[in-house]
Amino acid sequence: MSRQPGLLPPQLSPAAASARLRRAAGFLARALPLCRAHTVEFYTGGLWDRLVAPPPAAVLRELRAAGPLALRRPLAEGGGGGGAAAALWDDDDMFSNVFCENSKKLINVHLFALAAKYYSLSSLGVCTPLEDILEALRGDNQGTTGIKTDEFMNNKKSHEVQVMSELVDNIANYCGIKQVIDIGSGKGYLSSFLSMQYNLKVYGIDSSNTNTNGAHERNRKLKKHWRAYQSRGRANLKSQRLEKANGRPVENEVKCKAIIEKPLNNDSSLQSQDQGTIQDLVSSCGFTEIATSETSKQTEVDLVARTQSDESKLSEEVLAILNVLPADAVEVFSSSQSNCGELCEEEKAQRKMASLKAKASKSSESNLYFPLTSCITAETELSDIITDLEDCMMVGLHTCGDLAANTLRIFTAKPEIKAVCSVGCCYHLLSEQFENQEECPEELWGFPMCQYLKDEGWCCGRNARMSACLALERVAVGQMLPTESLFYRAVLQVIIEEIYGVTKSDRHVGKIFSKSSSFIDYVRKSLKKLELDDSKLPDSCITDYYEKYKHRMNELEAFNMLKVVLAPCIELLILLDRLCYLKEQDNIAWSGLVKLFDPVKSPRCYAVIALKKQSCF
Repeated sequence: MSRQPGLLPPQLSPAAASARLRRAAGFLARALPLCRAHTVEFYTGGLWDRLVAPPPAAVLRELRAAGPLALRRPLAEGGGGGGAAAALWDDDDMFSNVFCENSKKLINVHLFALAAKYYSLSSLGVCTPLEDILEALRGDNQGTTGIKTDEFMNNKKSHEVQVMSELVDNIANYCGIKQVIDIGSGKGYLSSFLSMQYNLKVYGIDSSNTNTNGAHERNRKLKKHWRAYQSRGRANLKSQRLEKANGRPVENEVKCKAIIEKPLNNDSSLQSQDQGTIQDLVSSCGFTEIATSETSKQTEVDLVARTQSDESKLSEEVLAILNVLPADAVEVFSSSQSNCGELCEEEKAQRKMASLKAKASKSSESNLYFPLTSCITAETELSDIITDLEDCMMVGLHTCGDLAANTLRIFTAKPEIKAVCSVGCCYHLLSEQFENQEECPEELWGFPMCQYLKDEGWCCGRNARMSACLALERVAVGQMLPTESLFYRAVLQVIIEEIYGVTKSDRHVGKIFSKSSSFIDYVRKSLKKLELDDSKLPDSCITDYYEKYKHRMNELEAFNMLKVVLAPCIELLILLDRLCYLKEQDNIAWSGLVKLFDPVKSPRCYAVIALKKQSCF
C-alpha cells in the first residue's frame, strides 16, 4: 500500500530565520563597501587603496590557495558550518580581524573568505533539501514520465523546467488544486510543460505582448501540424502491423521519425525548436512505442482489434495534447469541411463558434495553457484577468526584479492562492525603499520586505545588487571574469575625466569591447558613442594611458574576485528578507528556501516556497 503525502519537512522558525538574517546583515554592513563601488570608477576613485590593505597578488593567492574549488568547499574544514562556526561568527569582535575598525579596509583575506562562505545560503542552514520536500509531498507516489524537454529547449532551460515543474505538480497535488498561475511566463516554456506533462490548467501572465504573442504563435504552429502527424501516424501504424503479421522486419523508430519529420521540412515557417516539440510529443503519445512494441505474428482478427485499440488510445492522447492549446488557436475540422464552400458566411461563423464553444466546454475539465498579457502588481485583481479563477498556486521561474517580491505579496493577500513557488532573478532591478524613496509608493518596494530590515532602514544599493548576480560557482569551475573588458572601461573613464572633464553622463558605452580590435579602437568607438570629439586625442596618447595602467590590471582582477565571493552573501540577504516576510504572515503553514537547480547551469537556483494553512482552503 502506497504511503500518502504526509507532514512537510521541518521548517526554520520565524525566530531562527530572523536571527540568521540579523547575523548576515551584520557582516554585510561591514563588507558592502566593496560591492557598492562601481568598477568603472576603479582607477578614478582609487578603490583599491581606499578599500583593501593587502596587495592584489596576496589577495588572489589567498583566494586561490586550494584551487578554484576552494570557494565551494564546505566550511567544516576551515571553521565549520555548524555550532563552532556560528559561535565564531556571532562574535562581533571577530569582524575586527577582517576589517580595520578605523580605516574600514579589508585586512584579512582568509577570514573574509571564510565569513563570506559562512554567510551564504549553502552554509547557513536556512535551506530545505529538494529531496526532502518532494518525498513529503508525494509519499510513495511515483513521478510522471513522458515528454522530454531537451529537444526543444536549451540545456539550461530544460534543466530548470523539468526540475521546477515536478515540484510544482507535487505541490498542486498535495494542495488538491489543478489551476496554476505562471507569473512572468515569457514564451511559456514552464507553462506549456506543466500543462502537457502534468495535466494542469495554466495561465501564463507576462507584461510583454511580444512574449505572449510568441507563446500563442508557438502553440498555433503546433496545432497547425498536429493533424497531419496524427493521420500519418495511423497510416504508419497499420503498415507496421501488417509487416509484423507477415513476418517482415520493422524499420521502427527511424521510419516513424522520417514520417513525422516530412511535413516539417515542407514548412519553413516552423522553427527548429517547434520541430523538437512535435517530435517529442509524438514520442510521448506512443507513436514510437506502438511501432516497436510487438514482434510476434498476429492473426488478421487480432491485428485489426489491436490496431483499432491502439488508434483509439492514440486519438485520446492526441486530443489531450490538443487541449494544451488556447481556444483562439483552434482550427475547425468537421466532417462536412469539404462542403464548406457551399455554406453561407453566417453558417460558417455559426459552425466555427459552435466548435470553439464545444472545445472550451470540453477543455474546462482538461489541461490547458492560456498565455495572457498583463502587468502584475501587489494590487492586481486576478479575477479581472482570469475569469474562471479558482483555488490555485502561483509560480514564477526567474521573475525579474520587483515581480518576485510582488508574487509573494499577491500570494499572501489573495485567498484563492494556496501555494507559491518563486525563483527570482535580476536583483539589480529591485527597487529599494531607502535608496530612491521618491520613485514609487511604499507598497511597491522590492526590498526590503520584512519588518526588521525596514526598521533598520537597510539599503544594499544598485551596485551591490548587481554584484549579487555574479555566479561564484561558475567562476569556481573555471569560467573567467571579463577582466580585460572591465579594465578597458576603467581606463576609458580616466581618459574621459582627465581629457574631457566629464564625470557624469546620461549616455552609456554599452557592449563596445567585443566589437573592438584594440584598446585604441575601443576608445575611439566609445568616445563617438558618448558624443565626444576623438580627433583631439592622438593614438599615442591613448597608448600612453594603456601603458600607465596595464600593470595595475591585477588590482581590478583581485577586486572583482572579492565581489564574486561576496555575491552569495547579498543573495542570502535578499532571499532571507523574503522568507522572513512570509514568516510574519498569519496564514502561512509552511515556508522555506529550496535549492532547485545546479548553480553552474542556472546560478539563480533558489526558490521561495510557501503553503497556506488548511483553514485557508
